[in-house]
Amino acid sequence: MLIGELADRTGISERLLRYYERVGLLSAERRSNGYREYDEDAERRVTQIRALLAVGLPTRVISQLLPCTQDDGALRACPGVLPALQDRLTELDRRAAELATARDLLRHTIVDTERSALGTQPADHRAPQ
Repeated sequence: MLIGELADRTGISERLLRYYERVGLLSAERRSNGYREYDEDAERRVTQIRALLAVGLPTRVISQLLPCTQDDGALRACPGVLPALQDRLTELDRRAAELATARDLLRHTIVDTERSALGTQPADHRAPQ
């Protein structure tokens, strides 16, 4: 399939697909007229790239992980990337904790604001330290 069809199938711009190719995440054969031609596996590969980018992995790590993906998109054990995956998980856990704290503070602020509007005394809620 040509780049335009791959872009249509995946919802990813042609420009971004060319970037994926430039950084080694995606490959295409070149026709005699210079057009890129992708195999049928390219659509699945783009979906995997997007999923790995969504968790915040850098393209350098993704290029190491892609050879370890299975047909269903799952990852199998992949040598050499464990430290990067552990670091990313630690960062996601840290962000999740920050978001949970922010959510709780916002929830309490909403409750206090609603109580204030009804003329009742707000509770003492502080963000956890």
